[in-house]
Amino acid sequence: MCQIKEKGPLKFNPVRDIIAGTIMAATSVPQLVAYAQGVGYASYRGLATAGPSLMAWGLTTGSPFMSCGVTSITALMAKADLEGESYVAEYGEEEYVKLVAAYSLWVGACSALLGIIGFGKLAGMVPKNVRTGFKWGCAVGVVASAMPNGLFTNGSGELKKAVAASAAGDFVSTVKSTFPAATGAVSVTSLLYALTHPLEWGMMAAPMFIVCTAFVMKGKNYLPKSFPPGTEVIIATAFATLLSITFDYTGNVVGEIPQLDPDAGIKLGPIKIPVEFLNPMDLLQAPLVERFGGSYVTLIITASLFAAVNFLSIMSIASTFEMENGIAWSAPRELVAQGAACGIAGLVGSAPVSGSMSRSLVSRMAGTTSQMSCMVTALIWIYMMPYMSIMSPTPQAALSAVIISAVIKAVVFPKELMAMKGTDFIVGWGTGIGTAVTSPTIGFGIGLLLVGVTSLFKSKEKVA
Repeated sequence: MCQIKEKGPLKFNPVRDIIAGTIMAATSVPQLVAYAQGVGYASYRGLATAGPSLMAWGLTTGSPFMSCGVTSITALMAKADLEGESYVAEYGEEEYVKLVAAYSLWVGACSALLGIIGFGKLAGMVPKNVRTGFKWGCAVGVVASAMPNGLFTNGSGELKKAVAASAAGDFVSTVKSTFPAATGAVSVTSLLYALTHPLEWGMMAAPMFIVCTAFVMKGKNYLPKSFPPGTEVIIATAFATLLSITFDYTGNVVGEIPQLDPDAGIKLGPIKIPVEFLNPMDLLQAPLVERFGGSYVTLIITASLFAAVNFLSIMSIASTFEMENGIAWSAPRELVAQGAACGIAGLVGSAPVSGSMSRSLVSRMAGTTSQMSCMVTALIWIYMMPYMSIMSPTPQAALSAVIISAVIKAVVFPKELMAMKGTDFIVGWGTGIGTAVTSPTIGFGIGLLLVGVTSLFKSKEKVA
């Protein structure tokens, strides 16, 4: 493994970029499929739509290391903002994909606009206690979203029926009718039910989920150091897939992966790039505004908050590389890059994308020297699609393990939150709990409101 150690501008090395891009492509596939599950659409769409947005990112970003894609947080936010579960139940997955894609276009447009008006400087002023609490609240939401497919044979559908038939059912019904915005409260209630009723767990799903989670979290300690980061994810996913095939697994799996339309794609001379775009008219006609009370103002504010929160992740990643590797970055440029990537994501039917810390760190460790690396990754993902039917029998329990392993430690042991005192404690935990029991967008707003309220009290204390 050729990890970048030098500081400052990197010397372009196409061979190293091709190798790094290939490593990134191989180690990230399980994540792509798993996070699609988090958005609420078919798992295969995670891989089918990942390449074009990453290509757009590579062509516009100024960072050689940073990688982007659907993350656990963007998946959660898109699903919460659009009330994904209820929409799929009423209109079906195909219509939901169009809705998500239309939302990505709006997030992309708002991202570019924020970059033009100089939002990057303002983003740096968001207090750390708000950012920390928000991150924890989102992580709780990710756990609540992924856990059902890990512990129950038939996933969230089975858990919903169990909760509805229990004493918690009345509480969930009351929340839905009285506080419809508190979607997180319903998810957290279901999570608590799932964790306290182990006798209802799937006989194959739950053990597979637990073993895969443990291996993804600790397996790298027992693998040769020469193996690239993410190898443990590939091994766990492959093992679960093999078990599924061998023992005729009856739980939820990735399922059939449709073949791309042979006429679809982009032709660049003799080269054809097999990418399937959605019909623009379908995106324009998607009832997106109706999901926000029929108000374009509400839609714009929500999409802008989504873009702003997205950028906080990118800012954190870029700042890390600036501090550790001396890689300078430009806030306006990265916001525009985020906008371009989200825009292309929308055109191919993906949820909004953001910077991925885990994939970016893998990129750096693999020896990346330029943006060419993520473009290589994008092309590999695009051309791999015809061969991805190998993942059709992969249990969703294993994919849930990939998601849970990335966030569970931060949820159970939130060190930064627990270290806060005084008003920071109030703002941090208030933001976190607000995010967990409502939605990421509302939770972030609660955090900013708490900052304002506590600042007033501080001002009064100084005057006194």
